Parts: sequence; structure tokens; C-alpha cells
Amino acid sequence: MATVDHLDTSPPTGPTKILIRRHSLVTRITHWLNVVCLSLLLMSGLQIFNAHPSLYWGQYGADADPSWLSIGSVQNGDSTRGVLRVGRLSIVTTGILGVSREGSELTERGFPTWATIPSYQDLATGRRWHLFFAWLFVINGSIYALYGFVGGHFRRDLAPSAEELSPGHLKQEIADHARLRFPKGEKARHYNALQKLTYLIVIFILLPLMLATGLTMSPAMDAGFPFLLDVFGGRQSARSIHFICAWSIVLFVLVHVAMVILSGLWNNMRSMITGRYGIESEGDRK
Repeated sequence: MATVDHLDTSPPTGPTKILIRRHSLVTRITHWLNVVCLSLLLMSGLQIFNAHPSLYWGQYGADADPSWLSIGSVQNGDSTRGVLRVGRLSIVTTGILGVSREGSELTERGFPTWATIPSYQDLATGRRWHLFFAWLFVINGSIYALYGFVGGHFRRDLAPSAEELSPGHLKQEIADHARLRFPKGEKARHYNALQKLTYLIVIFILLPLMLATGLTMSPAMDAGFPFLLDVFGGRQSARSIHFICAWSIVLFVLVHVAMVILSGLWNNMRSMITGRYGIESEGDRK
């Protein structure tokens, strides 16, 4: 007698959420220390910049020398306007740069009080803040770099494959990001190629340049290592490169924060606090 097989008519299970280990303890601790250090380095750096809010190329920089960037003020009748000048381009920035509001009055000042540490103009105090957090940042970065090389973090998580570096793959990732289409499922387990390249540029180009140009601006370091001035074309050139790198990192942070929010704020924050990141795993038929 023939038998009839029983067909599985149960509905397939849908995607399920699982938590994976995304960030190690070392990565999480050094990440949050970097947030503190970079914030205070930026604010104290703006305090230092306010002492002479102009940038130059070469060995010398003074009021009479031509600058490529300056933040200042100009008189317009009875009023004073803030002006940001980059090359031949001048932009009125009254209320933000050059001339900002302190209480009920406008005051001539490069960057406003809320953006600097300390808020009042004090070059010596700003330098002390900057130096302290610069060394804390270097120590923290050294620990992260040691972990990255010895623990295999750079090789395992940040080194892009040949396929990821192909023009077609990068073009597709750029298009996906522009449409806010973020990786799902198994693809979300790892950094994508754009993330890897961006992190590598920041870690191995921008941050080392920040450190080297910062040292070049120190007269004491120049006395012990005079070749630094030759490498960067003078103290004023080093100051300009330092400024450019600082704002490149600020731009990176702004884009990074935007992507964190758009791709899932809670999930990303949880991964950087607890190390656990939630992804969707396709369920199996039962």
C-alpha cells in the first residue's frame, strides 16, 4: 500500500535578530578616550589660534606677511564686521567668526568664547590644556596601535581586500551610501570598504601628521630635531598643515556621527559601549 509523505506546511520563520561581538574592550576604551581628547584638543587649539588668527606658508608669519587664511574684522562705518578670508575669497561671518556676541555686545575675536578652552582669551592656559591632552592622546593612540598590530585588529578588520578596492565595488558602495542603503545581515558583520579606507587614512595619515606638525611648532623640539623644520618647510607651514589636518578630522567626525545616526543610533552606540552589535539572520524553515 502506497504511503503519502506528510508535507511541511508550516510557514517559514522570518529574519531573527542576533547579537554579535563587534568591538573589543580595547577598541571601545580607546575610542571614548579619543572622543574626550580630540574635543578638548580642538577647543584648546582654537584658543591658541585666536592669539594670531592667520595662517602662512614658509618660515615666517607676521601681520605684514601675506597669509593664505585669516579670521578677523573690518570696520564698516560705525559697525564692525567679522570676515573669514581664504586666499582672495572673503566671507562675512559676523556673529560667528571674527566678531562674535558676548552677552549683549559684539566682540572682536577669531573663534567665539563657546568654542574655546578657556572661554576667555588666555594663550598660556590654552597651551597647557593642549599639551596635556596631546600627550594623553598620544599614549591612548599608542595603546590602540599596539593592540591593532599585535592583536591583528588592523589586518583582520581594517585591511581591505583586492575585490573591495576595485573601482566597481567602490562605485557601488558610494552609490549605496548616497542612497542611505546600509549593509544588512552577514554583510553588517564587518566594516565596508569605505569605512576601512577612511579609518586607515585617519589613523595612518591625518593623526601622524597632526603629531609631527605639532612637534615642529615647538621651539624645544626644533632645537633637538632641527630636520623637522626642513621636512615641513618651516614652522608656519607646519602650523597650516596642523590646522588643515585638525579640520579634516572634524569633518570626518561629523560624517561619522551622521552615519552612526542614519544607520541605527542605538545599535551603533550599544556596540561601542558593550561590544555587541545586532544583525538580522535569516531564519530556517522548521
